[in-house]
Amino acid sequence: MDTKAAIIALMSVWGVGATALPAAAQDAQDVEDATDDTGEMENPLLNKVWVRTDDDPSRPGPMQIFLADGTLVSDSCWETYRLSKWQQVSDTAISWDEDGMTINADISSLTATELVLSLKLGSEVQEQHFALASVPYVCPDMVK
Repeated sequence: MDTKAAIIALMSVWGVGATALPAAAQDAQDVEDATDDTGEMENPLLNKVWVRTDDDPSRPGPMQIFLADGTLVSDSCWETYRLSKWQQVSDTAISWDEDGMTINADISSLTATELVLSLKLGSEVQEQHFALASVPYVCPDMVK
């Protein structure tokens, strides 16, 4: 999925336009069975809209999309989206740039529908839980 497809996906999640999310974001097939055109395993982290589930329960969780081209799209119903560079450091670790700082995270758990990251924030480790986004979805009106 390229950046244009990610923006279309975000617009669909926001309820803008009539375009549906790409099939990769809608399909909840087993990642163990997913392979790319070369027969290699696809990365289940990539090209999906992940919504944080352990954040403030009074607000919808922020979203993250890890694109295969190394772009991380971060968005929420109450903040402006952010585009950052990210990379897969190993099978179980990723990192991304946020405001000039490198955020390192271990992938504690990853399935076709759930993601758990352990962010290394200085001496603190923060665990974040994500679920595959439901489609369609429109952000509720937020009090500002």
